[in-house]
Formats: sequence, C-alpha cells, structure tokens
Amino acid sequence: MPDALLTIRCNGAPQARAAFVRLHVRRVVRTWLWIGFIVVGLLCPGMPPLAWDSERMMLAAKKISPRALAGVQALQPVLAQALDMSEPNQLQAVNAFFNQRILFRDDTEVWGQVDYWASPLETLDKGAGDCEDYAIAKYFSLLAVGVPVSKLRLVYVRAQIGGPQGALVAHMVLAYYAAPGAEPTILDNLITELRPASRRPDLVPVFSFNSEGLWQGVGPQAAAGDPAARLSRWREVLAKAHAEGFQ
Repeated sequence: MPDALLTIRCNGAPQARAAFVRLHVRRVVRTWLWIGFIVVGLLCPGMPPLAWDSERMMLAAKKISPRALAGVQALQPVLAQALDMSEPNQLQAVNAFFNQRILFRDDTEVWGQVDYWASPLETLDKGAGDCEDYAIAKYFSLLAVGVPVSKLRLVYVRAQIGGPQGALVAHMVLAYYAAPGAEPTILDNLITELRPASRRPDLVPVFSFNSEGLWQGVGPQAAAGDPAARLSRWREVLAKAHAEGFQ
C-alpha cells in the first residue's frame, strides 16, 4: 500500500485509525503465513499438507454447540501432534481419543432414529454414538493427519458378542492396511486394543468401503459402482465432513 494512501486513511478519527491498523496488521500476518507455507512446501517437498481446514472446523463447531466446539478444541491438538508420528502411532492416538471421549449409545437413543450416520463434529457434539460413528470419526481424522485413503476401509462385519456361543450382531470397524494385500489392523470401539484381523476371530467381514471404492469382504476385488452412489448415508457423511473442514 503506498505511504500517501496509508497516511490519508490514518488521518481520521482515533477509532477509524485503530480499525484500519488492525485490518492492515491482519492482512500482513495472512500474507506472511502464506509465504511461510510456500517456503515450507519448497524446502520440505515430502512434508504432507494439512488435510483439514482448522478455521472451517472451528466455525462449523461453533454453529453446532459449545460442546462441539470443546470437542474440536480437544481434537485439533491431537491431530497436530499426530502429523509427526509414524502411522502405527497415529492409529493409536486417534483410536484412543475417540474411544475415550465418546460413549457408546444406540442411534435410537442419540438421534431418535433406527440408523443415523453422524459426521465427526456431530459425534463430538453428542459425546455419544454407535459403531458407525466411531469408525467414521476415526477415518476422517486419520485422513486429516496424512494417512492415505488407500490404507483405510470402513468394514461392515458380523460380530460375535459374548464368546463363541454369543449372538451375531451387525457392527462396523475401521481397518488399516500398512501395504496392499497386508493383513489389516482393526480399530474398534468394542476392543480398544489395536489388533491384526487374525486376532479378531469374533468379526466376520461382510463388505468394506472408503471414499474411493467398495469391496466384498476385505479382499482386493472391488465391487462395481461408486460407494458414495450406492451408500446414500455415506454420501451424506462425506458432504457433512467436507463442510466441517475434513478432507
């Protein structure tokens, strides 16, 4: 901004001058922040970009409730710290955060509906959710810290509750694949310890999906069709999570 123009604009009332100075400072700070991001990107090309919009997430949480805002304020430091972690440690951090913060409750109790897929911020707002809500919140949080979508799948399973003679119930978990074809690690709200699939004989996979594909069971053969098109609730969750600042 030319000095003469700056002088003219600052010759008004004290309140006007103060407001102008604050605006100018904010513009300068934003400019230097963008320069900083560009420099970091040039000097550290291997550094993964942030996959969440912190400001959008905070604004979305404020619109929902103070409880949602408190949840985001607790989540964002976890995500920021996880950026520098190995993927196994990222899994541990995100899994622990949601398993400890969210209470298991049925959709009829939380939402008054038989089946509702909540976005991460909706789950943080309620402080409660069912198996889908845990898996969805963990999925988007792990994407946010740089875990590739190809390594993550939400898996519908039949879970045996109460031991070998227990009842089979519909359940959802999040599976992480360290490499294509590798045995997945299971993130679950029923058993908080991360375990390989071979140590979860109580789970029988039915189908799995992520933002890019849909599979029968957990095998490599993709089912036909777009998962967002075939799963209407998933399409709605993708839209809500994006509006909340997630990838």
